[in-house]
Amino acid sequence: MPLRHLSPRLAVCVTLLAFAVAASAQTAPEQAASSSSLEPSGTQGLLPVQLQDFDAYMADTLKTFKVPGIAVAIVKDGKVVLAKGYGVREVGKPDRVDADTLFAIASNTKAFTAAALQMLADEGKLDMDGRVIDYLPGFRMSDPYVTHEMRIRDLLAHRSGLSLGAGDLLYWPPTSYTTADVVKRLADVPIKNSFRGHYAYDNILFAVATQVIEKVSGQSYADFIRQHIFRPVGMTETLVDMTYLKHGMDAATGHAPYNFKEVKPVPPMAWLNDPGAGGIYASVNDLAKWMNVQLAGGKLPDGKQLFSEKSHREMWSMLTPIPVGKPPIPELAPLTPQFSGYGEGWFLSDYQGSKLVWHTGGWPGFVSRLTLVPGQNLGVVVLTNQQSGAAFNAVTYRVLDAYLNAEHKTDWVAAYDKAVKKGEADADSSWAKHEAARDKDSKPSLPLSGYAGTYRDPWYGDIVVSEAQGKLRLRFSKTRQLVGTMAPWQHDTFIVRWDDRSLDADAFVNFALDDDGHVREMRMQPISPLTDFSFDFQDLRPVPVKAAEKQD
Repeated sequence: MPLRHLSPRLAVCVTLLAFAVAASAQTAPEQAASSSSLEPSGTQGLLPVQLQDFDAYMADTLKTFKVPGIAVAIVKDGKVVLAKGYGVREVGKPDRVDADTLFAIASNTKAFTAAALQMLADEGKLDMDGRVIDYLPGFRMSDPYVTHEMRIRDLLAHRSGLSLGAGDLLYWPPTSYTTADVVKRLADVPIKNSFRGHYAYDNILFAVATQVIEKVSGQSYADFIRQHIFRPVGMTETLVDMTYLKHGMDAATGHAPYNFKEVKPVPPMAWLNDPGAGGIYASVNDLAKWMNVQLAGGKLPDGKQLFSEKSHREMWSMLTPIPVGKPPIPELAPLTPQFSGYGEGWFLSDYQGSKLVWHTGGWPGFVSRLTLVPGQNLGVVVLTNQQSGAAFNAVTYRVLDAYLNAEHKTDWVAAYDKAVKKGEADADSSWAKHEAARDKDSKPSLPLSGYAGTYRDPWYGDIVVSEAQGKLRLRFSKTRQLVGTMAPWQHDTFIVRWDDRSLDADAFVNFALDDDGHVREMRMQPISPLTDFSFDFQDLRPVPVKAAEKQD
């Protein structure tokens, strides 16, 4: 996940700037969280003085942001300084989080995908500056020039011209499309910005990267990652996706604030049709090993190189500048970077005069952040089982301060809590403006049956509006979770409220009529600024489909 106050996920995403905040309103979990430690033996004395009260700080983090469980690992100078769990795997159940608990790491998967491509380049099997169509002849973007000029490296850099989260509805929430379907439908996803001229976070091009890895290596993405990365790094607990979870495993359950309020478990999600963008499940113990390999320039514990020093430099070199925004509250101003950008599967910025190499991840029920400080040979990873980016940022910056800003001890929990409350207030204000602008006396132009039918979007496919018992129901044909009831809002605009209240993605649905009073097209827009950007309803352009044109 992306530069947002919009949502804590990611993000598919989830990729927040240093001062980004979680946007969800949250309430307390059913059971108070407590800590469970698997701290490596002989490392307690390695913790800096500022972290001696870290357990108390974590308890405050859990309580303030209503997170059932968090796992944290810190590495310094090649050693694991801390690997520890806090809280519970699932509200209402006794199992504690520990350093081996598996969490969905979502977009932190992207660094593994980038490494896989660079490893294939090291072997001479591909050229990072080679054209994508030379490896995937069927690859198409909606602009022929972009199709022709897209290079392998561009797939990792969020500079394609696609808009934020473009195409995410092809796999978020889970759909029945395959990876091949997703890549094929990319040809119709609109390009809204100039090629290589604008930063906009995407996930869909990592589906293309997945196919490149499979085509060049002759292995499935899962097999390649397991054999060539997990195994040599020693990540014995890590799983490629949720489908490999077995009953009884030490795994966290994701939680979300239903209706932006009550925190409850959410169904697990597998991203089988875009595995290169997200989906890996890992523990902080395993990610500590990954961080140490990264900080060592790709060198494995046995002295061999996982990837070359050249590849390492390229992954950590800025390809796409990112504008530095204004923090939402003054208390977060110290986190504002001097520079910001994206490399290959990594964000690049600075803090306290040190370069940061980092990424976040957002998934239904999980968000995470992994941060490296190469100049200090320092790394910290924070995994959570609730959608609170504020929590992982508050923890990350407490750790960074302990090493980079030891003279100051900022209460980042309080600062991010204030930012979250401001985001909630802004969302309330946004809704109030909609309410004030609404013509409450207006009625739909047509009988409800006049809006019913199948609508087809060029890149998503079919969306069905049906009438039953005096109500309209809307259903995305390939997305089981996107089913909801439509209620009139004003004129020919309705609000769809999804049956699955964990989505927090209700949307306006507007119908435009032709000269004869028939529906010409449908448009959608998320209601709340807190809605995850991966619900890219605004990019849809559905039009009515005649009965003869309908597809199953």
